[in-house]
Amino acid sequence: MMIRNTLPLLVTLLLHGMATGQSAPAQNDLSVLTGWMTGSFSSREQSENDTNYFDIRLHMTRVWQDRTDGYWLYVEQATAERQDKPYRQRVYRVTAGNGGMESAVFLLPDPLRFVGAWRNPRPLAGLAPDSLIARGGCSIFLKRTGAGVFSGSTVGHECPSDLRGATYATSEVSITDSMMVSWDRGFDRKDKQVWGATGGGYVFKKIRPSGDPP
Repeated sequence: MMIRNTLPLLVTLLLHGMATGQSAPAQNDLSVLTGWMTGSFSSREQSENDTNYFDIRLHMTRVWQDRTDGYWLYVEQATAERQDKPYRQRVYRVTAGNGGMESAVFLLPDPLRFVGAWRNPRPLAGLAPDSLIARGGCSIFLKRTGAGVFSGSTVGHECPSDLRGATYATSEVSITDSMMVSWDRGFDRKDKQVWGATGGGYVFKKIRPSGDPP
């Protein structure tokens, strides 16, 4: 199946990038990465081929575009049948530095107030970045790891989580211009996985590029 063949390719490209090393990213790389991250994504195809995965919709859109301290994205994630009740709402700030790019993670105050904000022409216009709650240790560090691929992950056990008995969480991501593979997992103090997919990451296909009407 096409989905199952895609994951080994992304892993190969990631390992190639780690072996050869990459120079400090240009501003153009940062712009390309955030352009690929924005839009609407669906895991429907994967869920139809493997019942261990749900049909999830992921929406990411630029916010606060006049700021010069990085690219800010509002992120909303929900099951396909309950898109009005997202189970995850975040803000990412993507910046360049230290030979790669960092996607820092922030929580929203009163997140239910912003459900569906990705549909708005000026999402989060009434919210200031200093109102956000930083998730320390949960940044994802990314590099261009091959032709047309950015990949990265969180660092070690640094991202705390108390969901379903976990003590820390990890995230691994590979991003292309048409797809995102995202694998989030939680582990307990004995390093036993207690939540998240066990067979590999969720494969999100882009169904609406950034700027297209929802």
